[in-house]
Amino acid sequence: MKDPPVFAPIDLGVTLSEPITVERDGHVLLIGINRPGKRNAINLAAMDALCGAYELLGTDDQLRAGVLFAHGDHFSAGLDLAEVGSAVAEHGPQAMYGSHRYDPFGVWRDPVPKPVVMAVNGIALTLSIELALACDIVIAAEDVRFRQLEIGRGIVPFGGATFRAPAQLGWGNAMRFLLTAEEFGAAEAMRIGLVQEVVPAGAHVQRAAELARVIARQAPLGVQATLASARAGRGRGPDAGRDAVASLLPGIMRSQDAAEGLRSFTERREAHFTGR
Repeated sequence: MKDPPVFAPIDLGVTLSEPITVERDGHVLLIGINRPGKRNAINLAAMDALCGAYELLGTDDQLRAGVLFAHGDHFSAGLDLAEVGSAVAEHGPQAMYGSHRYDPFGVWRDPVPKPVVMAVNGIALTLSIELALACDIVIAAEDVRFRQLEIGRGIVPFGGATFRAPAQLGWGNAMRFLLTAEEFGAAEAMRIGLVQEVVPAGAHVQRAAELARVIARQAPLGVQATLASARAGRGRGPDAGRDAVASLLPGIMRSQDAAEGLRSFTERREAHFTGR
């Protein structure tokens, strides 16, 4: 069996000009927030570039999974309110997304139809938590410091935390950090289910990339259908999740990948899926 390609660890201290970096690792797209001098605070240009990266992930048939991470010591200090605040006050949250098809928060526009693994570290404020709630798997560095502090700034979270956190983490767990604006770390994030794994600081991106590569080796149609059904069930209840499976299953069962999966099982080898 051929070993998967080894992904070289990312140098989180690099300084590049783009507010969002993108890099292909086979079928995985690495998406990096890149404003370390501003503690990766997201301004309008960075949000536009982030939406563009998600659009690339969602529309490129060669890409099967994404990794969202940040360059530098901190994931993000949240929105750059000095710039973004006035735009949102005047035009609403839609002002942040331009003409892109996908919303990284999956709230104001469609969510990207492919799985995203998030690697979070250091200071991770406000939208950092909302991105974590929108991603499918979250790997946290042990030095992470979460805080949902909008109410301490006189505003309200508008990237999904107000309704996703109670549904995913439990009412009391969600209200504890939404209504107090208190900081919490990796252990508490793990306890309430915001993150799925805690790793040593500096290993979080590599671990997230490893998981994304595992996902990318699976059958793409099956992965995307699983995600679609799970999201439908979470958002609209079990009946919607069931209906999504019923509508997608016949085509998947007739796919080349389904035939390849059966052949690989009988031939006792690893399957090689094409997404067709």
